Amino acid sequence: MTPSDSQDFEQLLANCANEPIRSPGAIQPHGVLLTLSEPSLCIQQISANVEVLLGRVAEQVLGQPLEFLLGDAQGRRIREVLQLDRLFDAPPLQLSLNGTQFEGLLHRHQGVLVLELEIQPEPLHAQPSANLGRLLRRLQAARTLHELYAISVTEIQAMTGYDRVLIYRFEEEGHGQVIAEATRPSMEVFNGLFFPASDIPQQARELYRSNWLRIIPNADYQPVPLLPTLRPDTGQALDLSFATLRSVSPIHCQYMKNMGVLSSMSISLLKDDQLWGLISCGNRQPLLVPHELRMACQTLGQVLSLQISAMEALDISRQREEKISALAELNQAMDAAPGSVFETLAQVPRQLLELTQAGGVAIIEDKQLHCFGHCPPADDIRALHHWLQASGQPVFASHQLASVYPPAASYQQVASGVLAMSLPKPVDNGVLWFRPEVKESINWSGNPQKPLDLENSEAGLRLRPRTSFEIWKVEMAGISAKWSHGERFAANDLRRSALERDLARQVLREQQAVHARDELVAVVSHDLRNPMTVISMLCGMMQKAFSSDGPHTSRRIASAIDTMQQAASRMNTLLEDLLDTSKIEAGRYQITPQLLDVSQIFEEAYSLLAPLALDKSIDIRFDAEPDLMIDADPERLFQVLSNLVGNAIKFTPKQGQVSIVASSDGEQIVFSVRDSGEGIAEDQLPHIFDRYWTLKEGNPNGTGLGLYISRGIVEAHGGTIEAFSELGTGSEFRFSVPRANR
Repeated sequence: MTPSDSQDFEQLLANCANEPIRSPGAIQPHGVLLTLSEPSLCIQQISANVEVLLGRVAEQVLGQPLEFLLGDAQGRRIREVLQLDRLFDAPPLQLSLNGTQFEGLLHRHQGVLVLELEIQPEPLHAQPSANLGRLLRRLQAARTLHELYAISVTEIQAMTGYDRVLIYRFEEEGHGQVIAEATRPSMEVFNGLFFPASDIPQQARELYRSNWLRIIPNADYQPVPLLPTLRPDTGQALDLSFATLRSVSPIHCQYMKNMGVLSSMSISLLKDDQLWGLISCGNRQPLLVPHELRMACQTLGQVLSLQISAMEALDISRQREEKISALAELNQAMDAAPGSVFETLAQVPRQLLELTQAGGVAIIEDKQLHCFGHCPPADDIRALHHWLQASGQPVFASHQLASVYPPAASYQQVASGVLAMSLPKPVDNGVLWFRPEVKESINWSGNPQKPLDLENSEAGLRLRPRTSFEIWKVEMAGISAKWSHGERFAANDLRRSALERDLARQVLREQQAVHARDELVAVVSHDLRNPMTVISMLCGMMQKAFSSDGPHTSRRIASAIDTMQQAASRMNTLLEDLLDTSKIEAGRYQITPQLLDVSQIFEEAYSLLAPLALDKSIDIRFDAEPDLMIDADPERLFQVLSNLVGNAIKFTPKQGQVSIVASSDGEQIVFSVRDSGEGIAEDQLPHIFDRYWTLKEGNPNGTGLGLYISRGIVEAHGGTIEAFSELGTGSEFRFSVPRANR
């Protein structure tokens, strides 16, 4: 094939993928199709063979009510069926038209009612329901999947009379394999062969997924066009996705004839609403299976789908059960060892290898790399691990590693397959299991590299389906044995267990660190408190010796002593704050509640805080409802009030206002501290109770712990604290404590 032909081939493949198979504008000739508007049931479109099969001219029928074509009695039957909630619950519609027996098939799709009048073949000698019941009992008795498949193809062939019935399963890579077959002696045997993915394009697979059954009675048919070509109501082509008579791709018809069959029926097999495979039936001569028998086969496909899913689920469960004891042994090892989980796993390589039946295993943690069994070189393992990390998959499995990671081709003899897991940690980590290359030959039905061909025609180059289905043996390289569901489950479960234990050890380390920090803070606070007290006392004594009214030297010394005194006082406050913060974070903050009169608390607070307000000419007011009693720790509650009121005074300009109000609210007493200061920005409000938050950066008068500690004190009392503010108008801090039970 020349480069030009190759480009043409790729373009034709793309055209094939975009072929309008859902709306071909034509039907197969073994029936008549018409579309009806509702509720009038006027005929909008009809197939051109209406004159041949029903003796009516299409142009005269279009726009007429349904009774014009079917007659009043049969039209009435259609209207009665349309009253049902679900059309598929309708009884069979046997219609006699122009001396021919038809079965009426109704469905709605995309806002239009479709009626198909399918020619009825010769009546069946046996009722399909009787055969179906016997077949279902046989299927339920099957003990293995292989037995289930064999029963299905044998019984469907006996029921339908097709020359060949096979089950075709789709593989992960897209291609399919025939896994069961019932074939007459004159037919070529396909059992065990693989078919390329291109034999069934993606859009065709989607149609199989949404339709349980498709039939082609005669691949040698001439498509019958619809009249008019487009829907009169929308101007679009009619979607025939759910029409039994839908015309199929001419390439597919030629494909059938190349396989030596003229008739086919396909029954979809679904698992978790995805296309798992097909029951494919083929016959050398044209064959129209009656609709009733087709429905029996469709029921069989649905039951078989459920049976396959159930038996596969049981097999997966069995595989998982087989891994439980090995996983328990590894979990016990991880629990017993004091080091990291990966250090532990490196001590039990035999169990790791047996867990997944791997040929080699590598364990990575940061700079450490442990290899056991047959593994690629260390640098290659590191490079592969980084690629796996970039993929973002916590558990990765491939039995064809080089197909997704080309550098693996250099070591495919020992690692054609990889199963890997890692934990979300800041350092490189993971376990990688390796499987060696397994040389094997796969039998394809024809050359998988040449599923389609080109041919010259009067219209130029066009696609031609392959004509050869002879066995084509392909030596497979770079492929290992597949990782089973049980082995993938084992990797996932080991990862979960390792993650739980890693987190538990991390929490324990953090708890130990917090405990050590709390002890350090307590020791430092205790050890520094006495020296700071001594410094404060000495400063007081020195202040008496050096008066600020004395000579210049004495005034300088007095000023320095005042600075030392303030620094010592600030250091004492900081030590107390750090100790409180440590207790709050550790959940060990304790209070000693007692019965308190709110009015008395306000009197004490006013006497201590009013002088600060008077220095700035700030109007400060305390107002409490009469007889308010609370259960609170007096020292801690005063600490909250002094912090909030002190902040209000600090950030309120001269001649401003600060009001402190206490009022009853059910079982709570609510305290409000409001100021007329500059306010707090909206984006800062959510953070004001965070540790080390200060209103202004570089504020020398605050540690940023006051509000954090205040919240801890209020919450220790069983109350809440919140803040409200608006720039330019001031702020309000509101907290609650429980009312006293008297």
